[in-house]
Amino acid sequence: MFDRRIATEPQWRPNAQFTSDQLPASTRRWLLDDGSLTGRLIELNRGSLAVQRLYQGWQVPLLSERRLLGLPPRQISLVREVLLLLSGQPVVFARSVFPCASLGGSLGHLRRLRNKSLGAILFRHPGMHRSPFELALMPGDSDYLPLPQHQAAGAWGRRCRFEIEGSSLMVSEVFLQAFTPWTTPLPVHRTQRGVVSAAIVPPTK
Repeated sequence: MFDRRIATEPQWRPNAQFTSDQLPASTRRWLLDDGSLTGRLIELNRGSLAVQRLYQGWQVPLLSERRLLGLPPRQISLVREVLLLLSGQPVVFARSVFPCASLGGSLGHLRRLRNKSLGAILFRHPGMHRSPFELALMPGDSDYLPLPQHQAAGAWGRRCRFEIEGSSLMVSEVFLQAFTPWTTPLPVHRTQRGVVSAAIVPPTK
């Protein structure tokens, strides 16, 4: 997939701004779950999970992404877009932004993820912290989604900033129409590191 233009960003808002009427409890549980999404999908045992890379390249992040990461206006970052598939069916679209300064040292290998799960790597870092989630309910034809993933129904998305060893990166995840386990009880992870907290306040600049 080639680099594509996102003309209109989703309206990301802090999760606390959504009422229970806007965000049903079953949906809220999945959107605000603090575990690894790939881990949760594997534990559902609803078929094999695969990661399909759609795009990876250097570009200037979107305005709200730069604000979330505290980046200057024209600084390029490595942008990666993937699909999470259950039994070959796309269920989640994910977009990650890696600032140049975050791809050195022990995180340099993130340049070479290919079709590997980013979440599986991030959640292995004992010093990892994550900002509170921002949420968005976007139209099914939002240009934030790749054209083949456009759908009739709207799509819930979430995003946050990860910090590891002084480096920051952003991950957004959009739950596609084929994602059906909203009402399914969340699996319980065997271990909870307790480091994925809402202790990071996103930059305001």
